[in-house]
Amino acid sequence: MGEISQRFLTALSDVFDPCCREKGISVVDMGLVHTVSVAGRHARVELLLTSGWCPFAARVLTDVRDRVERLPEIDTAEVEVMWDTAWTSDRLSDSARRKLRFLPDPVAVADRDGYVAAHLELEGDRS
Repeated sequence: MGEISQRFLTALSDVFDPCCREKGISVVDMGLVHTVSVAGRHARVELLLTSGWCPFAARVLTDVRDRVERLPEIDTAEVEVMWDTAWTSDRLSDSARRKLRFLPDPVAVADRDGYVAAHLELEGDRS
């Protein structure tokens, strides 16, 4: 992710992708903030998206811009999506990883195929 000033990380720690708001996972915890640069009193924020199909992308970009522009040293901000860099789950903070974990760690499953088959059978029982 490179070094992003703590003041920006703190400012953006209460900005949420609508899909993660109820879990309390911010754009910072998701690892969506790629870079932040400042020239004079103008900030440029580069974000990654978890999916190019995110229906809430425009909302997230607006929320990030609005939050950065509330910083006393920033008058204007622009936010862009970095399409040439893929988001991966290794960008998640430890806290976000714990909140999103619903499957066991892969190394904890000795028989992957058996585990998947057992859970597919359970899904079939719920139908």
